[in-house]
Amino acid sequence: MEVRYDTHPNDAMFYTTEELRGHYLIENLFEKGKINTVYSHVDRIIVGGATPGSDALKLEAGDELRAAYFLERRELGIINIGAPGKVTLDGVEYSLGNKDGLYVGMGTKDVKFESDDEANPAKFYFNSAPAHTTYPTVFIDMEKANKRPIGSMEDSNKRTIYQYIHPAVLKTCQLSMGLTKLEEGSMWNTMPCHTHERRMEVYLYFDLPEDAAVFHLMGQPQETRHIVMHNEQAVISPSWSIHSGVGTHCYTFIWGMVGENQDFDDMDHCKTNELK
Repeated sequence: MEVRYDTHPNDAMFYTTEELRGHYLIENLFEKGKINTVYSHVDRIIVGGATPGSDALKLEAGDELRAAYFLERRELGIINIGAPGKVTLDGVEYSLGNKDGLYVGMGTKDVKFESDDEANPAKFYFNSAPAHTTYPTVFIDMEKANKRPIGSMEDSNKRTIYQYIHPAVLKTCQLSMGLTKLEEGSMWNTMPCHTHERRMEVYLYFDLPEDAAVFHLMGQPQETRHIVMHNEQAVISPSWSIHSGVGTHCYTFIWGMVGENQDFDDMDHCKTNELK
């Protein structure tokens, strides 16, 4: 498990390109036969990717958590962005197709990931947050998710927000998670942009052609920077930072939030003509 520390906005404005990428970008989440995880000290979120090959992969706590098992003090959200696979929780099996999701409550001891076809593996993306109580495990697909169409073709940001792990769908301690799918011809997400001091956020960009890129905008509204991102890469956004992006092609992204509240609309909006 890689550990990333928090940064102050006054420091971040002086980072080089490589320093920005080293602090915030997560490049290699999906490697066949491995579980890759990043533990961020920004609200102590864990970001991970499990890509099972011929064998099942077990989610271990590791030395970093000082726990008997991964979910001893945590909750977990999973969305599969690959081919069909299975997640087994204390012996109970859940089948997840592409863009199917799963919420797993605190106290689940045994978490295993499998691919249905080794040659065409599942890619289980997950976020985990500290938890204070146990809520039931829930399977969520795009039909069960809370849908919020937003944006317009005129503004190049027509998209649908699918709220998977959200108070409108199920109960969690603090984790919120879902995906946003842009329509063909749209390139911008979350614009006009915003910050939310009470929550941090992580984006995973995917469904991008290999030769495409997303220019992810971050930083304080009057001190913006960008990180160039490619398919199936994630980025950490501290609460003081905007988080928006524009692609050379339409794409889908998964957002995950942890922090003080779960009010999706608790944002501090930034006027586009005031960004610098």
